[in-house]
Amino acid sequence: MPKSKTFDAAKNSSEGGDPASLKIGNLTAPQKRWLKRGLGQPGGKLPLFDENGRGIPVRTIRACVDAGWAEPWFSNPIKPDWLVCKLTPAAIDVLAASQNRKKS
Repeated sequence: MPKSKTFDAAKNSSEGGDPASLKIGNLTAPQKRWLKRGLGQPGGKLPLFDENGRGIPVRTIRACVDAGWAEPWFSNPIKPDWLVCKLTPAAIDVLAASQNRKKS
C-alpha cells in the first residue's frame, strides 16, 4: 500500500524538541479562530469558509500548516485549489493550553 502524501505535522513537531512556532504566543487571532472551529468537527476538519461565508485566507491556512497546527487531509477533485485540512495533535495541545492560560 503506498504511503500517504499528507504532511505528518506530529512527526515533524517532535524533531528537534519544541519548536518556537508551536508556542501559544505565536498564534494570531485569525489562526486561533480558524483552528478552534475544528475542535468540534469530526476528525478535526477545519472549515473552508468563515462564519460569514467568506473563504479562509490561504495565508492563514499555509501559516498553520507550516507551524504544524494543521495538516492537509485530502485533495478535493472538484476544487483542487481548495486546501482541505484537519487539526494536528499539536494544535489541540496549543488550543488547550491557551484555554488553561485564560482560566488562571
